[in-house]
This record gives sequence, structure tokens and C-alpha cells, in this order.
Amino acid sequence: MTTTSSRRVLGALLMALCTGTALAQTPPAPTPVPTPAPAGASAPTPGRAASAPGLTLPDPTEPKPYDKVITAEAKTQDGLLRVHNLKNKLYFEIPKEVLEQPLLMVANATAVPAGQEHVGRTLNQDVLRFVLHQNRVLLQLVSHSAVTSPGNVLADAVRQSQRDAILAVFPVEAFAKSGAPVIEVTRLFNTEVGDFSARALVRGSLDSSHSYVEKAKAFKGSVRVDAVQTYTVMPTPQPTLPGVPLVPQMQPARSASVNVAFSIVELPKEPMLPRLMDDRVGYFSVGRTDFGSGLQEARRERVITRWRLEKKDPAAALSEPVKPIVWYIDKATPTELVPYVKKGIEAWNVAFEAAGFKNAVQARPYPSAEEDPEFDPEDVRYSVIRWVPSPIANAYGPHLADPRSGEILNANIVMFHNIVQLQRDWYLTQVGPLDPRARKLPLPDDLMGELVAFVVTHEVGHSLGLPHNMKASSLYPVEKLRDAQWLKTMGHTPSIMDYSRFNYVAQPEDRLDPALLIPKIGPYDQFAVRWGYTPILSAKTSEDERQQLNLWAREQVGTPWLRFSSPKADGSDVGENMEAVGDADAVTATGLGVRNLQRVVKMLPAVVPEDGKDDQTLEALYRSTWGQWVQEMNHVITVIGSYEVQNKHNDQPGAIATPVARERQVRAVKFLNEQMFTTPQWMLDPAVTQRLRNIEQNLWLGVYQRTLLRQLVSPARTQRLMAQEAQLGPRAYRLTDYLADLRRGIFTELPAAPITPARRNLQRFYVDALAARLGGLNLLGLDDGEALVRAELRELKGTLAAAAQQGDAGRRAHLQALADTIAKALDPKFAPAANPLAALMRVMGYQAADAWDPLAVAASCWPSFAPAPPND
Repeated sequence: MTTTSSRRVLGALLMALCTGTALAQTPPAPTPVPTPAPAGASAPTPGRAASAPGLTLPDPTEPKPYDKVITAEAKTQDGLLRVHNLKNKLYFEIPKEVLEQPLLMVANATAVPAGQEHVGRTLNQDVLRFVLHQNRVLLQLVSHSAVTSPGNVLADAVRQSQRDAILAVFPVEAFAKSGAPVIEVTRLFNTEVGDFSARALVRGSLDSSHSYVEKAKAFKGSVRVDAVQTYTVMPTPQPTLPGVPLVPQMQPARSASVNVAFSIVELPKEPMLPRLMDDRVGYFSVGRTDFGSGLQEARRERVITRWRLEKKDPAAALSEPVKPIVWYIDKATPTELVPYVKKGIEAWNVAFEAAGFKNAVQARPYPSAEEDPEFDPEDVRYSVIRWVPSPIANAYGPHLADPRSGEILNANIVMFHNIVQLQRDWYLTQVGPLDPRARKLPLPDDLMGELVAFVVTHEVGHSLGLPHNMKASSLYPVEKLRDAQWLKTMGHTPSIMDYSRFNYVAQPEDRLDPALLIPKIGPYDQFAVRWGYTPILSAKTSEDERQQLNLWAREQVGTPWLRFSSPKADGSDVGENMEAVGDADAVTATGLGVRNLQRVVKMLPAVVPEDGKDDQTLEALYRSTWGQWVQEMNHVITVIGSYEVQNKHNDQPGAIATPVARERQVRAVKFLNEQMFTTPQWMLDPAVTQRLRNIEQNLWLGVYQRTLLRQLVSPARTQRLMAQEAQLGPRAYRLTDYLADLRRGIFTELPAAPITPARRNLQRFYVDALAARLGGLNLLGLDDGEALVRAELRELKGTLAAAAQQGDAGRRAHLQALADTIAKALDPKFAPAANPLAALMRVMGYQAADAWDPLAVAASCWPSFAPAPPND
């Protein structure tokens, strides 16, 4: 199990134990009584259902005459399969040449209940095949998880060891003259078969009586079936507290319907030569176990996902591809944005030229019937960039790949319309003072178009096989980000696949062309495409490519900005920051960013037009400014207890991870004392706050300080500080020194100075964060930092009690309350009940996020960190 999947499972277990609820949100469906398998049929793979509820093995009755089943009333379409619609039933006529051939089946959610942003998300994909067995057709799940070379002595054993699961069994209703079996497949799409289900999306149980097949289309190389699946969703169980009886749920069950598009796709007759993954270069991948690598081990390996590109002229250094990668632009795209969508797609051609291909990536409008009579945006032969009318501010670029080789077959990019608002808000709050066009809303069309092009380029990168590279923004010297010549050739981040948006390090006095503020294809992107797509003509097998690929990957040694996020960092890399610019020196970059934020607050009242409308836009921009502030503060926090990580393989000398120097960590805490713990009065400018609801003025400062303080004393951070002290000795930034520095910054008013309300909140949040560390989660005794946190609380308690004798009544009450909080935290009788599972997760590095933590990682490319206002 991977680290990510193990944490996901453990997270579910922890939630179940903490809430006293079962893991499943709905009661399990009754297990059907299995029907004996027909003679000669194989049993399903253990752990996989032979058939879903309602899909028990039917009796093998004699097929009927063809015209008695497919009557004149049937609406028939020819394609990969022959599709017949008849009286609300769907029939497949499976050509004999398609039987037993591997087919890729994919289920995507195309419409979801209101408030969910999973339109277009892939629910599942697997390789299946239809197998004729007597008068039945078996739908089998085909495994490609184990491979070996054909000449290996294990080849037959590997093949025979993989038992294909039977997902469904269909009686043959009739045979065509060609011998093709005809089966009725309606239940394949209006019930749950295998993992092809939206259950995880809506967390309910399928109601087949309210589910149906909406339409079906047959294409030359695929079949698409659109179905409406309705689920019964039970109320979400509420968390319970120890000793408090469970309150019965009063809300009734509700129905939730999801439109699901099923595509059955023909796989290439000849699989593409797979390219083995190298974790020093970022690619999405598919996994397999290779039994041909040597008799001493069965090697788990991955192959990257990429498009099949072949040169028209293999001998040419730069050649057009035999088949380019084409995206068709949705007709629903706003007309004024179409040229920018095209620009964003084709921006990748500069990277493919590095791989030896010219005009490899193309953007086209929907063709006319005369230009391409077969064109249909629902046909998987065509990749489409869709514009979805949705208030959700998001976009994403998935792809469909052949699991045998990693070949990308289709990539439909989704752009939610409100991504334009998110880009507008980010641009204004990050670099608004640097671009005169951003001083007044609405932004001009040309600027808005460039922002959309940036989003498109990022999403196309995903559809080309590239994941995020969060490390990229930390690999340029921060001073270069204000150098116009550097920015023209290198950009302000090496990769457009980073979460590095607009260049907030630049200052007005730099007088930069605003075009240099927006990310573009960078040197890492060109390097990654060259590594993944350049043909290695001398190679006959994937293994033959390994030496050349390793040589290319080693270019990262001398050129740091070609490096990719390291899987070995496990969250400890100082350069792994979201939404960062210039985090090679986060303190300097954030200091410059704060200067721009101060300018943004001053310009906000004039940005919003005086059109007689309410102040919602001003509120949204103000919240976005707070969100930017907390992001930049978090980049500085990352410096503390972190490592500089370079991913290396075993032929590269030197350590993979080196602790961040003590001086850098001390400087980071000093910056936080000055910028985060000292109330940022500039954010409370009356020219802005007088236009907002009263709660807005101090709400976000308290919310974000609380979140950031929890980050500062998290178990993972303090454990890393202890590990660095063990490794470096006196050269390390010791945890005791760190806690002392925090105390000096947070309690500057002691012993006798007045304490403002904002500072009282800060001090209360800090004590609460320290007290939370003593929550009984150290059952295995591996959190060595907890003892030092406890000692810090004891010392702080005495200091607070002494200082509580001075000042006015409010000050004395505040300090005494803090001392009482610490006393309770230190008293064993108030310790919460032990939770062994939580302790285990703590040891594994799992950190549960706050119930409302704006720094939690979002599951989308464009997370908005501006929280919603209260009661919205």
C-alpha cells in the first residue's frame, strides 16, 4: 500500500473510531445467492465480486431468432459494437473479432447534484473483455498488473497466475448471421457493476428503480452510453463526544442523481513501447510487477503515461508528427476567449520542439460536417477542451491511458466558467499594484484572456502526462525574479506545473512588462517533455532506453531548476510549497510580497466600480488578500524544521536530504515575530473595513493566526527539529531554542505592558496549540518533542501567574485564564481518553487537519484560500 493510500485508509479508520460510526455511510447491500458457474467457467478472483447485485448468473436458455429480439422497431447504430435501442432496453451485438479483445471501459460523472464539483471526473476505468461461453457472454476484468518478457521461463506461469474476475454474465438473446452474440446490457448501466459506480461520489446506495439508460452512441472505435443513476443518501452521522449519548438522526434520507457517461474503447492493436518511469522526472504513470528483471526479485515498476508521437521523418532533428495531439475547442467557450484558449493549448509546442517535434500540439474549432462527417465531441477519438457553465472556480485536465503501455488515448479538459473570477481575484491581490490595468474592475478583455490562457496551459500539461511540480518555484535565485532579462527567457518559475501563480516578488520600481508577471512554459517543462517524448530509435525494449533516460535525468545535477518534487521528502522539503513565488528564500520573497499586499489594501476601495451594487466584490477581494497573506506566512513557517531535498538514484553520491541551516530557521522565526505575531494594522485600514460587516474586521486575523500557530507547533515539525538536533548537535536549531523564540515573540508584553485584544487572542491561540500537543497521542513514546512542550508549558505557567498580578482587571483576567488553561492541560485527570489508532497514525506522520483549515490541501488545481463570509 502506498503512503497516500495508507493514510487515506487510516484517516477513514480514525474518523470511524472518533465518531463512533461505521466506515460505510450506508448499510451494505445484501449479498446475492451465487448461482453455480457454468461448466468450464473460471471462478472470480478472490476479493472481487463475480457479479454485482442483480447480476447473478442467468440460466443458459436457448437464444431466440434474431428478428424476434432485434425487431423492426429497434434503432440500430454501427460501430465498435452494434448498438440496438428497443423499448427502453439496450442491446449490444458483439462482432466476433471483438470477442476476447481487451477493451477499456471508463465511467465519468457528467452531471452531479448541486454543490459538488465533480463534473467530468473519472469514477473508474478498467480493461474488460467480452467472452462467449456457450450461450452466455461473460464480462471479464483483465489484469495487466504482472508482466514478463515473452522469452522468460516464467512467461506461461505469469499468464496463468492471473485469474480474470467475472463482473457480469449475460445470456445470449440471439445470434446474428455473422455469429455475433446479441446481449441485453441495460443492467450494466443502471446498476452497480464492479467499481463502475458513483457511490463514492454521493455516498449513497443505488436505487435501480430510479435509474435508467438515457442514450447510447456507437462510434468506429468506441461506444458511449449515458445513464442516470439515482442514489439514496442517508444523513451524515454527527460526531459524538465521549460519554454523550448518540442523538438520533432527524433528517430523512434523500435522493441524489448523477449522470454517468460510460465509454467502451478499443485499445490499440499494437501497444506502444512503454517508457519506464523515473521519479526524478514528473509523469503520471501506471504500475505493474515485472517478473523478468532477474530471479532475485519481482520488481514493481511503473511506466509513464504519454501520447504516441512518431516522426514523419525519423532522421530529421525536427519533424512533424505522424499524428499530432489535437484539442477541439468547445463551441460554448466565450467568443472573446477562444483565441486565448488556442494560445494556451499551443504554448506547449516550444517544449515539444525540444523533443524533436514541430506542431505537435494543435487547437482546432469543431469541424463542420463537410470537414469531418464522423466528428462527435462524445467520441473518445476526439479530445475536447470543454467550457462548463458553473459557478465553481476550477479547471482540470484528466486523461485516458492504455494500462498496457501508458499511451494516452483521450484527454478532455474541463474549464468551469468561474475560473475567470478566481484568476481575476488572484491577479489583483498578488500583482495588482504592478499592472495599471488591474486598478479598476472589470479587468480588460486582453488581460482576462491571458489569465485564461495560463490556466489552459497548466491543464494541458496534465493532459500531456505531467503532474504538479511544487518544488519548481524554489529553484530560482529570488533576486532574479525582479530581473527583466531573466524573466523574458526563464520566467519567474521553472515550471507552469507548479502552484506558482503571479510574480508577487516584483516591485513597482522594477518597471516590469506586465506580461512577465504571468507564468509560462519554463525550462523544467521543456526538460520533462524532452525526457518523456524524445524517440530513442536504437531501443527495442523499455529496458534498452534506461541508460539514455538516466543520462538525461542527471542533467538536474548541474542545473537545479530541472529538478522535480521528491517522493522521498515526505512533506519535509523546504521547497515544496503551494502558491509560492521565490521560495528559495521565503523570508525575502514574503517580505516583498507583503509590501505589495499593503499596496493592494490601499487600492481596494477604488478598484470596485461605483455602480450602486452592494459590496460583495469588495468583501471577496478583501478576503482574498487575507488568503494571500496567510499563504505567504506559511511559506516562511515551512523553513522551520525542514530539509533541502534533491532526489537522487544510487549512482549519484551525497545525501538526499540536508537540514535547513540554523541561521535560516532563526531568521524565519524573527520574521514571523515581526510580521505574523505583530498585528498587521495595515490590513485593518478603515477605508476598507468600514464598508464590511463588523465581524470581518478582526475575524480573519484570529482565524488565520490560530491556524498558523497550530502549524508552528505541529508534531511533525517538532519531531523534525528533534531529529535535526540528533543529527547536527549544537549546529542544529534546537526545539528548546525554538520554543523560547516563539515565547519571546508572542509574549512581548510580559511582565507589565498593556495587551491589546488582538494580542490576547494570539496568546490564547498559542497556549491552546501547545496544550493540544498533550492530547494523549504519544502512546508509543516516539514523540520526543512532547516532553519539551510540557516543560515549556510549565515554565510559561509560572511566568504568566507572576505577570497576572499587574495591570488592569482585563489584563489580569486574561493572563490568569492562560495559566489556568495550562494547569488543566498538565493535569493527568483531564487528559482525553487514549486512542491507539490515532497514536499509530501520528507515528506514521499523519496529521489530521483542522475542522476548518484554509491551509489544507485542496483536491483541485485552483484552490481558493479566501474563506466564505460567516453565514453565507
